Amino acid sequence: MKTSENGSPRKFTNYFVLPCVTDRQGFAATLEQVYFETSHTRCYVSANVTGFKCVTGMSCSMRKDALDQAEGLIAFPQYIAEDYLMAKAIADRGWKFAKSTQVAMQNSGSYSISQFQSRMIRWTKLQTNVLPATVIREPISECFVASLIIGWAAHHVFRWDIMVFFKCHCLEWFISDYIQLRGVQGGTQCFSKLDYAVAWFICESMTIYIFFFLSALWDPTISWRTDCYRLHHRGTAEEFLDV
Repeated sequence: MKTSENGSPRKFTNYFVLPCVTDRQGFAATLEQVYFETSHTRCYVSANVTGFKCVTGMSCSMRKDALDQAEGLIAFPQYIAEDYLMAKAIADRGWKFAKSTQVAMQNSGSYSISQFQSRMIRWTKLQTNVLPATVIREPISECFVASLIIGWAAHHVFRWDIMVFFKCHCLEWFISDYIQLRGVQGGTQCFSKLDYAVAWFICESMTIYIFFFLSALWDPTISWRTDCYRLHHRGTAEEFLDV
């Protein structure tokens, strides 16, 4: 490994790339596109700006020598959330991560609204298993819950009307997400503003459904393609037959 001017090891940067969805037909495709280019992008960009480790297995580039220092791929086969744990192991050894200026266009092989919901529930199970603090952090980082909390605070501090503040805050969030989506897509989209509005509302409401109705926490099993796994501590899993 090369060294810096003061003789210390130089930790070359590993990259993560924002995953996005290319244009496809149907409302399910619109739902995926709106989620990845609003909520998902917002989360990863915010984490990068504030200095948190932020890597997604769908689109990342890790140096082989950095991964080798973390005991290589052989150290992670028992995990389902291996992308997070690989990134953490590499970062703990002093390597840096940076967000690429490009996006990674990727699509799931098949798509539907039910498959999208199942995917979100699977991710939520993994997040709450590996990082239990997300049970609190995730809901309050989304539009409706955050707007209610901020509206309540504004009412007590400034005596503003909670519902008026809530509606204005949600509208500002909705418009900001639309501007972000157009920026990620280069200023064009293949769906109407009405489709965007409906898809955005579903995406923002789904977090409340997943967490507050405990649909992601009720059952510690995960279905992945044609296999089923039972989650254990810190994202370890064992395969079992779903009979």
